[in-house]
Amino acid sequence: MSRPSQHEHQDDHTLAGEYVLGTLSLEQRKALEARLPNEPELQQAVMAWEERFLPYTAITDPVTPSDNLWPRIERSLASREALAKRARPASVVPPRPRRMLHSLPLWRGAAGFGLAAALVLGVMLANEVTEPTTPEYMVVLLAPQTQSAGWVVQASSRQEIELIPLGTFEVPEGKALEFWTKADEWQAPVSLGLVEPGQPIRLRLDELPPLEDNQLFELTLEDETGSPTGLPTGPIEFIGRAVEI
Repeated sequence: MSRPSQHEHQDDHTLAGEYVLGTLSLEQRKALEARLPNEPELQQAVMAWEERFLPYTAITDPVTPSDNLWPRIERSLASREALAKRARPASVVPPRPRRMLHSLPLWRGAAGFGLAAALVLGVMLANEVTEPTTPEYMVVLLAPQTQSAGWVVQASSRQEIELIPLGTFEVPEGKALEFWTKADEWQAPVSLGLVEPGQPIRLRLDELPPLEDNQLFELTLEDETGSPTGLPTGPIEFIGRAVEI
């Protein structure tokens, strides 16, 4: 048996992602499930996607679908099948190798996780193409009270991070947002400076140990000049932990 080509490997990896997101058609899903028992690499791809998406299922609360949802979906699918039969193509063009970054179903499925998960997925897929030699990390900072995503921390190396806002946040007069981080073995959090609401910033971490998995990041509300003690004193506005991707 010949070894799969790079394009085939990427295509299977994309299919695994679509399978986990539930965006495959019934026929595609059954075909992939039939392959799973005999293809360890495909099994590993599915497990990898499940592990990657698992931390972000907490971003949104589960919603029970209404009773008329499935009948409406079935009617929509029946209409599309009827239109497809009436519009048969004159010739069949051989399909081009798919690229993960151009996989529309995968991006549609990612939208179900919200903006934060879509950003995470984009970084994951880019990593699959560029094959980085060092770990990359992602942090989704959530508001403790509402569990809504407010910021994303992206780390393309262990010594540099980018803080990206996902919306606007009103800071009371005389107050400021201060950015903190703390690894599991550290005795106390370290300030990374003040943050302007709604503005992305890029920070170097040269004076800190390398970024690690599960490292804590948070934004607290402090005096406009920052915490007077060098430690968080105000309420936590957004908080999250680093996940290796």
